[in-house]
Amino acid sequence: MRLEDRLRHTAIVTDHACLQHDTGANHPESAQRVGHLLKVLGRSDLRSMELIWPDVRVATAEEIQRVHTPAYFKKVYDLRGKFAKLDADTILSPASFDAAMCAAGCALTAVETVMAGDVDNAFALVRPPGHHAEPDKSMGFCVFNNIAIAARHAQAKLGAKRVAIVDFDVHHGNGTQTAFWHDASVLYISTHQAPHFPESGAASDVGEGLGRGRTVNIPLRAGHGDPEYDAIYGGLIPRILEAFRPELILVSAGFDIAAADPLGDMEVSGEGFVRIAAHLVNAAQLLCNGKIVFVLEGGYSLSGLEDGLIGCLDAMTGRVVVDEPHGPMVQLPLGDAMQHLETYREFFAF
Repeated sequence: MRLEDRLRHTAIVTDHACLQHDTGANHPESAQRVGHLLKVLGRSDLRSMELIWPDVRVATAEEIQRVHTPAYFKKVYDLRGKFAKLDADTILSPASFDAAMCAAGCALTAVETVMAGDVDNAFALVRPPGHHAEPDKSMGFCVFNNIAIAARHAQAKLGAKRVAIVDFDVHHGNGTQTAFWHDASVLYISTHQAPHFPESGAASDVGEGLGRGRTVNIPLRAGHGDPEYDAIYGGLIPRILEAFRPELILVSAGFDIAAADPLGDMEVSGEGFVRIAAHLVNAAQLLCNGKIVFVLEGGYSLSGLEDGLIGCLDAMTGRVVVDEPHGPMVQLPLGDAMQHLETYREFFAF
């Protein structure tokens, strides 16, 4: 690692409404997650980052329904002000509808701020998370698919024709995959533990129709850590991104790949998070003028959340820069990804 010559302008996009989503006692996806990260950001040793905190807006019904069906949106809307369950894992409280609209709005604000050139990059610090939410249903703690909504907004209103979504959560983002399954204009790349919830994301799942080859799943057995993630995010994924040439990169940042996380079995350290994020920031610098937005997904250990956020911000602000892994990709410790290289090469020349 080395220090960068110039710090970048990085926005933190969040709102107190995200803390009002009450999942009850002992639920893994609690307000404590974002609350702890906000306390971390107030520490004196992080003030040198000079983070920017833009004003946030809520999403509109039209923006949500670029991804979700009107029937599903109405189902969630009709439960506003109530305690309810959308599914076995996804709990609503009286403030949850507003929190979900605000979480999506934070992702939209982050993309708008980056695309306008007001900042170099942004991190949307939100809950409820989104990547399991499918167009017509909730799943896995997720109400609205924040990152998919942001991708569609970037295309509909901000001039981005090709958007890449990279998802490093320990769980496969089935909702994001479904939203773009037939779409050639959005590339979805996911690394995830397998087998694991939600039991989707096989390497053979590559999209259909015009979207064939635009879904890239990299399933990993439990126990992978810094060497494998560093090689995959520094060796394989940049090559796929370069072949696609996105105009914006969005990142589903799931900090449940941390070694301490109770819902995952990966072994990523704080330094590992720095390197994952830095490789993605490097790709954005090369391919789309640095335009990259991170959106919080999972992460259920406070120490893992802290390591993940600080690692991402170190890379995003340029406080720390990492070089690409050295040597030919086939010699890198790609772990389980090695057995699927020919699947990825079918669609991307590297």
